[in-house]
Amino acid sequence: MKRRTFLKTTIAATSLAGLAKAITTKADDGAKPQYYEVRTYTVKSERQQKLVDNYWRNAAIPALNRLGIRPVGAFVEADAPEVTKIYVLIPYDSLDIFGSVPGRLAADTEYQNAGTEYFAVPKSDPAYTRFESDLLVAFDGQKKLEVPQAPSEGKSWLFELRTYESPSEAKGINKVEMFDHGEVELMHQVNLGPVFFGQALVGTQLPKLTYMVSSENADEHKKHWKAFFDAPVWKKLLGDPQYRDNVSRVSNTFLKRTPYSQI
Repeated sequence: MKRRTFLKTTIAATSLAGLAKAITTKADDGAKPQYYEVRTYTVKSERQQKLVDNYWRNAAIPALNRLGIRPVGAFVEADAPEVTKIYVLIPYDSLDIFGSVPGRLAADTEYQNAGTEYFAVPKSDPAYTRFESDLLVAFDGQKKLEVPQAPSEGKSWLFELRTYESPSEAKGINKVEMFDHGEVELMHQVNLGPVFFGQALVGTQLPKLTYMVSSENADEHKKHWKAFFDAPVWKKLLGDPQYRDNVSRVSNTFLKRTPYSQI
């Protein structure tokens, strides 16, 4: 049975656990893929923004670091006149670690004390409107998160968060294969600064994949994208009939680091 046919059958017949297994065992080279949680907080005031910022800066990121979870990224929209969304990127080395975090944070007195202001807000005046969370598994083509330019070096940096929705589970797997068979490597070659690539296991607007690329500034970013689209590798992949119609919608957001981001 061909690999693609097997994946289609597996996705149609299995639960979430089966889907995760089908994705993460595509190519066993000894390295295990990371899992990523991407949170998007919606805030409606400067007060809410500060509460969420202070929670992640003073409580959540230090606590996650104590659990060996690092680096944690925190971003806001690059060109927005005011902050209405805060994006948080958390890498996990396994699903077991991901699942253990709530209980371990609940038992962390230092974390609880540092987050007192955030936890104590009343129902009538919450810390945020809502937050959404997606759980992703890394692609075979890049199994670990990479930081393109260390925040400690003090340079500003532009990040682009991109999401591709697919018309079916099978087409979603097919688009991941397209990345693994050339797109990921090409993005590295043209200096698009890939940070992570992940296929959503849980989240909204499924099936989909999400990835993040980056550059020093907007002009450099445009140059790198042009080099990508002009490359023979991309043109060959784009014209390959096996990858036809595997994306139904593309969305992207340009982000910048918060002062406390580790990515």
